[in-house]
Amino acid sequence: MARIAGVNIPTRKRVPIALTSIHGIGHSSARRICDAVGIDRSRRVNELNDMEVMALREHLDRNYMLEGDLRRDVQMNIKRMMDLGCYRGLRHRRGLPTRGQRTHTNGRTRKGPARPIAGKKK
Repeated sequence: MARIAGVNIPTRKRVPIALTSIHGIGHSSARRICDAVGIDRSRRVNELNDMEVMALREHLDRNYMLEGDLRRDVQMNIKRMMDLGCYRGLRHRRGLPTRGQRTHTNGRTRKGPARPIAGKKK
């Protein structure tokens, strides 16, 4: 079981796919990491030796902000926008979509379940 950035990555999956289980690494950055460290993309995690896992760990620590640090940074950015009172901060504060989506008929993911309005029958 390889443990990178405080996360147990799945052992039977290919290395780029397994790296995406770490918060902050997507498909393209996982491929870029494999190329930088020199690991073949078709290899599986259980085929890696200790030196390759150590090289992955060191590369990630040196070049990427991951997991808890990244989550904390994102939350601090949202809090800063809310404190500033900018438009995106107000939308976060009210629990509405922040990126210009329509809310008249959609947006139930952010707004929660629909609440009935008394006396409104069409």
